[in-house]
Amino acid sequence: MAAMRVEEVLAAAEEQEVEKRRSVTVEKELELEFDLGNLLALDRNPPAAVGLRGAGLQREALLRALARDNTQLLVARLWELPAERAGGAGGPLVARLPEPAFRLPREKPPPRPRPPTRWEQFARLKGIRRRKRTSLVWDEQAKEWRRRWGYRRAGGDPARAWLAEVPEGADPEEDQFARLRREKRERVARNELNRLRNLARAHRAGTAVPAAPLHPTGHQSREELGRVARVARVSTASLGRFQPRLPKEPAEPPSRSGGRKRHFEPLLGNLAAERSRQLEMLRDMGSKKPVLDITRAVNKQLRQEEAEAAAAKGKKQSQRGKRGRRQQRTGRSSKKSGARRQQRPTGSSTGSGKRKKA
Repeated sequence: MAAMRVEEVLAAAEEQEVEKRRSVTVEKELELEFDLGNLLALDRNPPAAVGLRGAGLQREALLRALARDNTQLLVARLWELPAERAGGAGGPLVARLPEPAFRLPREKPPPRPRPPTRWEQFARLKGIRRRKRTSLVWDEQAKEWRRRWGYRRAGGDPARAWLAEVPEGADPEEDQFARLRREKRERVARNELNRLRNLARAHRAGTAVPAAPLHPTGHQSREELGRVARVARVSTASLGRFQPRLPKEPAEPPSRSGGRKRHFEPLLGNLAAERSRQLEMLRDMGSKKPVLDITRAVNKQLRQEEAEAAAAKGKKQSQRGKRGRRQQRTGRSSKKSGARRQQRPTGSSTGSGKRKKA
């Protein structure tokens, strides 16, 4: 009985030793292909077909074991790379990854460049270069370094100062503090309006993206030829509906947008972004403040300015018309009075035509 127990203990110890050795040592018939720059490992070994055809638990265990072995090989390759301490001697040990070998495709297209603002266009035209200034300046009143702009800036807010200088030629009875606060509100409103206009201009520029030029070259790819053929087909008034088709061309005529009507988010995307988007939607639905639609607000402001300009132009035209009609009336009245004076005899009077009795 004791001998059997000793044999069992020895067998268990041997199994544990094999399991430990298996945890760090993995043998494969074909070596894996590694791309350490992307932390990628490609396994060319075919999996066991019997295990994949089995029940769900057996198949899950086989896949877990395969993933574990490949991860162990990848981690072993990472430990062979040169390593260093990040942040000093007491920092974590990090490895220097080489350059990636595989070019992984992007999930979404790269962002389009932001259109320049009016100031950027003017600066480029005039050759104005941006000079970087420090954000801290010395404040003589507070005797300390403060920010150049924003809250608690150097010099303080003139509207909140205890003393305000009366400009030359201004009304001495005017409240200068109220004037400074009013000018500050006007500057803030003007800057906000300019910001909304820039957003509207960028939105319009983003919607109307010019198409790439179609210049014939000696070596054109299949995609370029297909794009040229699609553009030539939809250039007709019927969008190519009655044009003869090529032998391998689909029966459905292409659209001007290239067949892409709507863009949907991927089903398996960024869960954090989805959660933040849903929370933001719930926050907007639960808040009592109205949601500001920037595009709608800018369009409303632009329409109001155009209406005011049209009304002012019409008022000027109406004033010019009234002035012209008034001059015409004065000219007609002067002509009539002159004609009446010409018709009346100059030397006659009411009493001169009567004869005196003898």
